[in-house]
Amino acid sequence: MTLKIHIDESAAPYEQVRAQIAEQARSGALPVGYRLPTVRGLAESLGLAANTIAKAYRALEGDGVIETRGRNGTFVAASGPAAEREAAGAAQAYAERVLRLGLTEQQASAAVRDALRAAYER
Repeated sequence: MTLKIHIDESAAPYEQVRAQIAEQARSGALPVGYRLPTVRGLAESLGLAANTIAKAYRALEGDGVIETRGRNGTFVAASGPAAEREAAGAAQAYAERVLRLGLTEQQASAAVRDALRAAYER
């Protein structure tokens, strides 16, 4: 696993770590089941605070990119169908929420398009 952190970049270091690990997992450079370094180990190798790496790992775990198996370590999680199931669940929750808020289907769709556009243009 190779990560490059640019302190002078506009993205926070934890976000750079999160984005690079997520991209390497999606591309297959980090295969499913790959054991990631410990928080402290990665922090030391990158010259960052352990809290920075812990924040990135928490975000990655929340996104389903990695999974922590207690004392056994942190691993790249399976993607594909599991990620699609999670996305479907999030979409269902969103649909129920906007319906309760009284938005039309067009308004709800426009909000999703805007959010996706903003997320993918980062």
